[in-house]
Amino acid sequence: MIIWIASYPKSGNTWLRALMSSYYYTNDGNFKFDLLENIDSFPSEKYFKNYPDKFLNPEDTSKYWIAEQTKINKKNKMTFLKTHMAICKVSDNSFTNEQNSLAGIYIIRDPRNVITSLSNHYQLSLDKAYEFMKNEKQAIYVKKNDRYLGFQLLWSWSTNIKSWIENKRFPVLVIKYEDLMDQTFVTFKNVIDFINNITQNKVSFNKERAKNSIKNTSFRNLQKLEKEHGFAEALKEKGSEKKIKFFNLGQENNYKKLLPADLINEMNKYYKKELIQFNYER
Repeated sequence: MIIWIASYPKSGNTWLRALMSSYYYTNDGNFKFDLLENIDSFPSEKYFKNYPDKFLNPEDTSKYWIAEQTKINKKNKMTFLKTHMAICKVSDNSFTNEQNSLAGIYIIRDPRNVITSLSNHYQLSLDKAYEFMKNEKQAIYVKKNDRYLGFQLLWSWSTNIKSWIENKRFPVLVIKYEDLMDQTFVTFKNVIDFINNITQNKVSFNKERAKNSIKNTSFRNLQKLEKEHGFAEALKEKGSEKKIKFFNLGQENNYKKLLPADLINEMNKYYKKELIQFNYER
């Protein structure tokens, strides 16, 4: 069965995948980027490229979402999958269902810090990144040889979160990026305990491996690995083969220092409900 590692883009999904892959797929908590391949992205292009369909519209692959998840679950083992999808229907096709999904882990990050990472990653101005976050029809996809592959419907930042935390089809553990950053061991242990409970796994939490996983996936180490080896998930600069730094700011991503005052005030008003709900209003 599938356990989703879900978030709105640039909210800490990759870091959690790094932590989990070093914990679950090594004996000692060591880490290298290749381990991330154990937690695949869905729906990504690899799942649809061999279909004969022309996929002329971004949403056309949605009719195969459930079929591909069913194939994954035929392996009859626990499978972690990363996604930025909102839990929704597209062209009457459900993103997932309770027959294929065992649980989800959803990561929330302060939207005022999401915007700066989003701006860097997608090469958008702050104003454009803000519009991206508010767009209720926002999606990401890959287009190759005139075929749309890997379509993911995000919706807006607020609606993406709501779709996961109000989901009743399967249990969802909600964690905050800020807690993962400030209380890494405790938050990561909560994730492992949740997975053990949901899978009825009787294996004890491996404290030493968890500590090593945390040490080896620190932002500084991930940044070092990217500098030395590159990172496959980093996007290229527009009109260039040069890649944009994926692990860019880390703890230096502080909206109070990076955003203009008028944008902070606007976001404080627009996201007032969520800032209070998730205790970001201090």
